[in-house]
Amino acid sequence: MSSQTPDHILTTHAGSLPRTPELLAANAAKENNPEDVAGFTELLSTAVVDVVQRQRNAGIDIPNDGEYGHTMSSSVDYGAWWNYSFARLGGLEATTVDRWAEAEVRRSSPGNIVLTSFPDRRDRQRFAEAYADPASGILTNRKSTTQPKVVAPLTYTGHDLVASDIENLTSALEQTGTDQGFLAALSPASCARLANDFYAGDEEYLYAAADAMREEYKAILDAGLTLQIDDPSLAESWDQVNPEPSLEDYLKFIQLRVEATNYALRDLPADKIRLHVCWGSWHGPHTTDIAFADILDSVLQINAGMISFEAGNVRHEHEWRIWENRALPEGKILIPGVVSHATNVVEHPDLVADRIERFANLVGRENVIASTDCGLGGRVHPQIAAAKLEALGEGARIATNRLFEKSSTVL
Repeated sequence: MSSQTPDHILTTHAGSLPRTPELLAANAAKENNPEDVAGFTELLSTAVVDVVQRQRNAGIDIPNDGEYGHTMSSSVDYGAWWNYSFARLGGLEATTVDRWAEAEVRRSSPGNIVLTSFPDRRDRQRFAEAYADPASGILTNRKSTTQPKVVAPLTYTGHDLVASDIENLTSALEQTGTDQGFLAALSPASCARLANDFYAGDEEYLYAAADAMREEYKAILDAGLTLQIDDPSLAESWDQVNPEPSLEDYLKFIQLRVEATNYALRDLPADKIRLHVCWGSWHGPHTTDIAFADILDSVLQINAGMISFEAGNVRHEHEWRIWENRALPEGKILIPGVVSHATNVVEHPDLVADRIERFANLVGRENVIASTDCGLGGRVHPQIAAAKLEALGEGARIATNRLFEKSSTVL
């Protein structure tokens, strides 16, 4: 990332933003008939300019393309963060497995972590009645979604697609007079969540995913953009292990994922890389989330100069206190979520400012970029998402006035 702007708190968000009805319709048409892509390229390019301008109007300093270039598996505006990789990786074979449906029960044992299917997650089991009730709002907008499996060596095949992402965002940044922008890409560990019918074991599978995705990472960085590595698997997988594992076993499990990510990021500029960690975007109770403090050492090992994490939702907001007794490592910048994807309530700008100030007072205002907890696309209504970004921008302005006025008074 370029040097910190010295006169205000910078703002960004976690990646996904609501797609326009026109873009959703075009995605659906392309999915149903891949040959019917007339005008899609032009529509996408125009939509990216529009979404970057809307971010700027809301007060977002470091925008992205809303992940508009990430292929979806349906016309519903969610899931692109993971599903997009299916179109960019070779070695996959389509299946009829529904991500949300009941599947074979898999159990872990001491020293042997096994990830279970979504229906067998511990949070879902604890609140089975609520999860089963379509009126609960937990699995908002979820449709049957099939996912492929790995049947051959993983290769990266998305060169034209990532080039399109880069071209669209770079052009939009230029047209809107914006200095910085980022593109999100899937982590090796998140890629390696697919069923594996080819690799001999976990390590071989993870490093193959790292080799493949490194090509996307390099393309984004070589274009002068900031790279965001999306890796909810570091935190979210805790809930996906049944029964609950020991912390020691779990940390060993994610350590391999940390090492595979660093292998993919080797020799790449850490100051241009941000890591996004979250506990999953579905609107569930999340009572079985792992504490951020328990995985923080693992997260900080990753070769990323910026760490994006949930700090605005009510299950994790209290964890800002970690930094009361923990020094921020040299060269690291925090990107805390101060606006949440998990509620339709639009945060008051004064609350957003308070959240920003907590972190700034502990680690230094120059080491904080204000953000959202997770992507807003598909999680809240587009009108609400726009209001949340505006609250983020206004809250950062309030925090800037407080923090920089306080600093001037001291000087």
